[in-house]
Amino acid sequence: MQPKTVTAGVLEIAYLEFGAPDGWPCIMGHGFPYDVHAYAETATLIAQSGARVLVPSLRGYGGTRFLSDKTLRSGEQAALGADLLAFMDALKIERAMVGGYDWGGRAACVVSALHPERVVGLVSGNSYNIQNIARSMEPASPPEEAALWYQYLFHNERGRRALERNRRGFARQLWSMWSPTWAFDDATFDRSAAAFDNPDFVDVVIHSYRHRYALVEGDPAYAAIEAQLAMQPPIRVPTIAIDGDHDGVIRGTAHHAHKFEGSFERRVFNGAGHNLPQERPAEWAQAVLDLRKAANR
Repeated sequence: MQPKTVTAGVLEIAYLEFGAPDGWPCIMGHGFPYDVHAYAETATLIAQSGARVLVPSLRGYGGTRFLSDKTLRSGEQAALGADLLAFMDALKIERAMVGGYDWGGRAACVVSALHPERVVGLVSGNSYNIQNIARSMEPASPPEEAALWYQYLFHNERGRRALERNRRGFARQLWSMWSPTWAFDDATFDRSAAAFDNPDFVDVVIHSYRHRYALVEGDPAYAAIEAQLAMQPPIRVPTIAIDGDHDGVIRGTAHHAHKFEGSFERRVFNGAGHNLPQERPAEWAQAVLDLRKAANR
């Protein structure tokens, strides 16, 4: 495992690299509120099969920094997708296996939908992660609404202050609620929690959870991408979608299957919650390897 940085788009992106530099490229993205260590074991397993595995810290996390103070600290989906594409360009990666869950899965879905020529295959936690912002005010079932309490808190300034004052407390609460069967220890949490000390973490998180409900404007630099995403484009690259049957925030995504128009398989990790690659590293790694094999036939 090698920590590195690269200038990519509007960011200096910090990332971990596993495996040989000439291995087949595989890029995995973490979510909120997690970090690159979610893939420590998974990436090692994938690298053992000849991959060059890259795990970037998202904007607002870990060692990733904005190049300019003037750049909007946006957490919108278009920005995440643009960051992933810029990361690939900066490292001169033409095509890669991509994947992730939560925010990282959203970035991978955005690139897969809009730039399929850059993607060998997609492993997506919780299937189709592209937000339908136009329908964001349509209510879900009471249990689903209850699981989103943190998002609604972040819609007001009380939520911003709460996150600013207790980043680790909020993250630990969500880890426990979203992965009720995962017995993580203090050392595991603390290793990831250091990523939330990033100076842009709160601004990026708050913007993300407000933008997805159309409560704030996005960065004009990504307006064209957001317009494309508003059309809810299908994903046509080979895909394996994964759910955990004990996920405390996403209650299954079998109904997303129609959004995938290429080779598609859905897997359910028994006993797993939301942090799929860290809870089930061997199973996640196997999904990546199975998909690559199928995509290259």
